[in-house]
Formats: sequence, structure tokens, C-alpha cells
Amino acid sequence: MAEPTDGFDDFLPQALRFRAAAPLVDIGANLTHESFARDLPAVLARARAANVTTLILTGTDREHAEQAVAMARRHADAGLALYATAGVHPHDASRWDAGLAAAMADLHRQPEVVAVGECGLDFNRNFSTPAEQERAFEAQLGLSAQSGKPLFLHERDAGRRMREMLHAWRDDIGDAVVHCFTADRDTLFGYLDLDLHVGLTGWLCDERRGHHLRELVDEIPLNRLMVETDCPYLLPRNLPAKLKGRRHEPALLPWIVREIAHWRGIDEAELAAATTRTARAFFRLPMADPHPPATRHEDS
Repeated sequence: MAEPTDGFDDFLPQALRFRAAAPLVDIGANLTHESFARDLPAVLARARAANVTTLILTGTDREHAEQAVAMARRHADAGLALYATAGVHPHDASRWDAGLAAAMADLHRQPEVVAVGECGLDFNRNFSTPAEQERAFEAQLGLSAQSGKPLFLHERDAGRRMREMLHAWRDDIGDAVVHCFTADRDTLFGYLDLDLHVGLTGWLCDERRGHHLRELVDEIPLNRLMVETDCPYLLPRNLPAKLKGRRHEPALLPWIVREIAHWRGIDEAELAAATTRTARAFFRLPMADPHPPATRHEDS
């Protein structure tokens, strides 16, 4: 039985209660973050009311991947479809060892886990050295090839090296998505040339740093484009009302879809349907929404 949804109505102002025109898949939701511990049932209820019907919970290390799997199982009756990814983020690549590799391989055998990752390269902060990052990433490329599951990728300031490593493995791995893409045109085209998918977040909604992405959204084929919140991070800056605190959540995904649709010059419903179709095919999910539509919130 689903847990109570206390706080459902008092977190999002009425102006932010926006129901998407078609069911959405949030491909990157960090719901194991501590900020969701106090009101997760209400967060899930708000997502469902916003027509965000499927959530991919990001597993960035063993602990959070295991938590994501447990969360997907525990909330299987919340009126949503919840799945998980399992990987080691490049920030934590220094921790990679044989034991962690075995734990990840076991997680990838769980039916709730639909992708290997979040993994990749981050030469912006280098919390782990580039050599450590490449070693862990190479191993996880191998786990993706072994499991047959797609890759959920992270990359910052490492586009050239990322492309080199992916190119070397391209015949062995299947689908891969560069989540939270924020890089430049050349990097985007390099990823598209490798037949990769692209995930866009609220970064596009930020007038301070997202301008270049607005010029690129039309270059991404709809059958390669997916949408995500990356919550609780990257709260969109196009919201028409202030939010308590700065925590992002899946119920706000329709605002990101609205922004992308605007810059592509297409209807929101068309973009929503296309990104959901792409995400369901990518993660090998049922192509139809497994739950009846919710009607608690009206369209804004």
C-alpha cells in the first residue's frame, strides 16, 4: 500500500502545478538524496499529478544504487513506474576495486536496474584522478557489454577522451545516453556521430549559462532526445513562482519540456510524447503507460 502523501498540496505553489500534455519519463532523478527523506511519498504523488509517470532513479555509487533498487521495490504501488541505474560516478572512481565491480555486476542482474551508470569522466573537478576515472569507466563499459544494459553517462570537460573510449567500445556496447548534456556543438555532434542519446535538464532554462543549448536543441533528433530533472539539483529558472528552498523534483519536469519545445519550435505534447517514446525504447520499458492517468491537478 502506498504511504500517506502529507505535504502533497503545500510544497508546490498553485502556479507551479503544471500537468504535462502527455506522460513523461524523468530519466535522471536522484531521489535517494537526503533532501527527499522527509516527504518522498508526497514527491511521488506530485510527480504523478504532473503526468510524470516513470522515474529512473540514479545510482551513483553502490550505496545509492542499492537504495534506488529498494526504493523502486518499496514504491511499486505508488501509481508510478520506478526503475534504477547502478554505477560509480567519476567523482568516486578512486574507490573502484574488484569487490565493487562484483557488487555492480550483481546489481545489474536485478530487474529494477535498467542501465549501467552513472559513470563516465569528469575532468572539471577531478575528485578522482583522470587515470582513476578512466580505469573505473573502462571497467563499467565492460559491465555494460557483459550485461547488455545501456549506459547512463556523465561527462564534464572530458568530451574528447570520452568519445575516444566510447569509440573503442562501440561495437561491444549497446545504447548510451549522455545525461545532463551541457557541452558545446562539436561535442554534441561527436556524441551523435557515435549514435548516442542525449538527456537535457533545467540547465536549458537558465538564462545565465544555458544560452548555447537553446541553439542546439533543434540539432538533436527526437529519437535520441530524453528529458530529466537531475533533481534535487538544477532547479529550472523559468518557473513563474518561487519555490520553498531550492530543491528540484520530478513534478517540475513539464517546465523543462515546455522550454525545450519552445526553442525547438514544436508543440509541447509532441515533444513529451516523443521523448517518452524514446526513453521507453532506450531503457526497454513497456511502451504504454502502466497506470491510468491522474487528474488531481489541472493544466496551467
